[in-house]
Amino acid sequence: MERRTFLTTALVGTAALALGVNLYAPEHIKVNKALDSEHRLLFSVLLPVFLDGALPEVEKLRIAAQNRTLDAITQTIKLLPADGQAELEQLLDMLENRLGLLVLTGSMTPLMMRKPDELIAMLEYWRNSFLDMMVTAYQGLRELVLASYYSCPEHWNSLNYAKPTFLEA
Repeated sequence: MERRTFLTTALVGTAALALGVNLYAPEHIKVNKALDSEHRLLFSVLLPVFLDGALPEVEKLRIAAQNRTLDAITQTIKLLPADGQAELEQLLDMLENRLGLLVLTGSMTPLMMRKPDELIAMLEYWRNSFLDMMVTAYQGLRELVLASYYSCPEHWNSLNYAKPTFLEA
C-alpha cells in the first residue's frame, strides 16, 4: 500500500467516523435536547467560567444567582435583533454538537465533561485567536453572560451602583 493511499483512507475513515458519531444520538439525548431549547445546560457550564469571582461563595446563593442569570440570559436573547439571535443560535448549536465542537475547539469532548481549566483555555484561545469569528464568538458569549448577570439588581452592589432615586418621586 502506498503512503498516499494509506493517508487518504485514514482521513476518509476518520471523517466518516466523526460524521457517524455526530449523527447518532440516543433517544434520551434527543428528548433532553428538546427540553433544553434555551441552552440552559450549556450556559450553566459557561457561567462559572465567565463569572469567576463574581458568584457568591455560599452554595445556595450561588445556585440561586446562576438560575437567575440563566433566566436573564433567556430574556436578553429575546431582546436581540433577529439576525443576532440566528447567529447566536448557530454558535450554541455548534457548541452542543460534537462535529461543531471539533471544528470550534479541536476536541469532540462535550463542554459539560470538560474541567474548568480546559474551558478557560478554550475561551482564552478564542479570545486571542487570529480568526475574527472566534474572537466574535468569545465576545458575544462573554457580553451576553455578563450583561445578564449584572442586569439583576441584587448584583449591582458589587459594582457600587445604586439605582437612581430621582426617578422614584
